[in-house]
Amino acid sequence: MATKYIFVTGGVTSSLGKGIICASLGRLLVARGLRVTVQKLDPYINVDPGTMNPYEHGEVYVTDDGAETDLDLGHYERFLGIRTSQENNVTTGRVYYDVIMKERHGEYLGKTVQVIPHVTDEIKSHVIGLGESENFDVVIVEIGGTVGDIESLPYIEAMRQLRYDVGRKNTLSIHLTLVPYLAAAGELKTKPTQHSVKTLSESGMSPDLLVCRSEYQLDESIRKKIALFCNVDYEDVIASLDADSIYEVPLLMQAEGLDSRVIEKLNLPAKNADLKKWKGFVDKIKHPTDEITIALVGKYVEHHDAYKSIAEALIHGGAMNDTRVNIKWVQSDFITPENVEKRLQDVSGILVAPGFGDRGIDGKLAAVKYARENNIPFFGICLGMQCAVIEFARNCAGLSGANSTEFDENCEYPVIDFMPEQLEIEDKGGTMRLGKYECKITGSTKARAAYGEEMIEERHRHRFEVNNKYREKLFDKGLMIAGINPERDLVEMIEIESHPWFVGVQFHPELKSTVNEPHPLFVAFVGASLANSKGKSVDTEESKEAVS
Repeated sequence: MATKYIFVTGGVTSSLGKGIICASLGRLLVARGLRVTVQKLDPYINVDPGTMNPYEHGEVYVTDDGAETDLDLGHYERFLGIRTSQENNVTTGRVYYDVIMKERHGEYLGKTVQVIPHVTDEIKSHVIGLGESENFDVVIVEIGGTVGDIESLPYIEAMRQLRYDVGRKNTLSIHLTLVPYLAAAGELKTKPTQHSVKTLSESGMSPDLLVCRSEYQLDESIRKKIALFCNVDYEDVIASLDADSIYEVPLLMQAEGLDSRVIEKLNLPAKNADLKKWKGFVDKIKHPTDEITIALVGKYVEHHDAYKSIAEALIHGGAMNDTRVNIKWVQSDFITPENVEKRLQDVSGILVAPGFGDRGIDGKLAAVKYARENNIPFFGICLGMQCAVIEFARNCAGLSGANSTEFDENCEYPVIDFMPEQLEIEDKGGTMRLGKYECKITGSTKARAAYGEEMIEERHRHRFEVNNKYREKLFDKGLMIAGINPERDLVEMIEIESHPWFVGVQFHPELKSTVNEPHPLFVAFVGASLANSKGKSVDTEESKEAVS
């Protein structure tokens, strides 16, 4: 069977949720036995989001192969249970860079390089290349931005051409739009959708299906009106109403018949969708037995997308413990030794988040100390682990001048230091230690109990590491080296054995947590926090069994 390509565009306004719709449709098609992947085409000129401020773009999602990508790839992996790669995220910056390099190498044989055909051909090559890489049945292609944006025009044109290159029967266009409710008139308005479809059609692409975001139900008259003026069948107007959880969206889309219409229009051989496990997960989210609050301490907490994967991993870990996890977003800038108890006394667990730069570091160190001294379950990720090492060195190992050279190049005890291979690097984009690396876990640790195995692989994104010069000193005072990278003897995990649950990791476990496979460390951390809320001892074996 030839690979089918589904193009998903958005109109009227940004942030309508194209990524969630793509992930939900992907989940439904996977549940029908099809091999599916999702690709994000981003119109911005950055080569990747690696150098963007989190306020600009949210978190940077890192794949196994070390690509720094759009956060929507996290939704794709969490929903579909797949592993994405560099080819699942293509930006305008990357496209133009590749085109210019080809021109410099003479690959265009002296031709004048133009948007059409050279840029559009480059875009198409990425889309077709992904489809052919593993003989996928379906490739869902999400085009970032909003139709009508000048940045999106080359992508729309490339998709228009692709419909003829691979055959119209092998492609489908889905347009996500908005049907707003006008309070003054007391009714839903279809005109924004009509204009959005008109704008898309003027670029040569007519939608086959419309997914209409709305706060209110679309009655029959509204659907008929949209169908009439947008040149689609009545059954091809799909309502997408607001949901309490993003994990309900696949079920809502199934009820609306989105996957059925896609299957019919693309003539896909598919079985009935098996969503039993997914429904069970959603039921656990909606009807938990217990409820706890975990503090997420970071410098970007007012912009929750900066920690999107962590927030979702806490939901996954909560579901495995039949527990609703409420996140208390705590701005690290505002934490001091004097107010840390007031800010954190009402939480059952403390997670210190990753990040870069020295802003808010003192607050993170105060949070680490509070968790350590009060036996509150603690989880430090990347910079969060480094803060735990600094705090322990200062207050438990007698190294009062301990710090990271990221914050103080001339500190007395650089317990966190530049990785040697990073010293001469000047370029910022794509130059960190990125992607999947091995970690060997020490026996009789909470990490080993959570994972249930000795050798694991996790994703990284960092330039600094624990300075091995101080490992013995820290170990002698009670800081366990719970995991190392066997190739480079790099510290990957730390624990405090005398603490109920105090774990720090240099990698990013949140990036591998999915609905079908919640990350074991998040399951264990939530389990420890739940036990703490009930005044019980932590049972790591019970948490491990929850994962399996």
